[in-house]
Amino acid sequence: MKQFNDFAPLHFEKASNCLPFKIHTIEWIKENGIDLPNDYFMLIWIVAGNGYYRLNLQKEAVNTNQLLLIKPGQLHDLKFSSGLQGYVISFTDSFPDIEDYGREPVYTPIYQMFSQTQVITINSELADDMSDITEIMMKEYSRHNLYRAEILKRYFKIFLIYLSRQLESIEQAPKQSRNTAIFQNFMALLDKNFREYKMVADYADRLSVTPNYLNEVVKKLTGQPAGYHIRQRVAAEAKRQAIHPDNCMKKIAYDLGFCDMAHFSKFFKNTTGISFSDFKKRGTVLQPVF
Repeated sequence: MKQFNDFAPLHFEKASNCLPFKIHTIEWIKENGIDLPNDYFMLIWIVAGNGYYRLNLQKEAVNTNQLLLIKPGQLHDLKFSSGLQGYVISFTDSFPDIEDYGREPVYTPIYQMFSQTQVITINSELADDMSDITEIMMKEYSRHNLYRAEILKRYFKIFLIYLSRQLESIEQAPKQSRNTAIFQNFMALLDKNFREYKMVADYADRLSVTPNYLNEVVKKLTGQPAGYHIRQRVAAEAKRQAIHPDNCMKKIAYDLGFCDMAHFSKFFKNTTGISFSDFKKRGTVLQPVF
């Protein structure tokens, strides 16, 4: 049996032709690790115990009945106390048809949730219902029976409906303002296009607003203009790739759309406050882990 310290590595490998949905207990993952490519969303539900997690190098506490939301490409690691219990659900957007807003409207707030939120506290009544659904998904996932994917998809939809009810109960405003909708659409576009589009004007054009207006809206809601979020998203991906020993600066710069190494090096230093080479040297202690 494999032995793990408090931190056990979360490996990212090429996806195989398998079900784009996984569900395991935290205990199972501590024993076995987990292999995921970079296009997976993750829901980590703590049902007992406490500990902390890091997301994009920011450390946060986590407690019982909290749900952590990690979207594709985010640099993350977790450290749990010895008695921590819970579940890790990972999936691609193709599994629950997240992008098909018209046919399955329940998924729209879930997708927006990943753009806005990192942690949700589940109330005890909903937690009991969600726990029942989760146990059914665990059993079905382990059986490998006929129509396994279809059954899991339907139970996962029920799980997300319960989660949507929790979101509705904590939503203060009954209806999104236009500015909030613009911001959410901007963040969704940014997650998908940050490699190609680096200018505020690129996103403003697709949102049918002016660059100045987009900057104003984003700054009003977050305290920082749109350009800041674009730079931070690119830098976060650069950091995520840099912690892997086989990724050199040239390879990362090319993947992120930089043609000039000097430009990328200057961007990295100005955005993160540390040179790429210095970050690379200390990167081995910041690898994504459980």
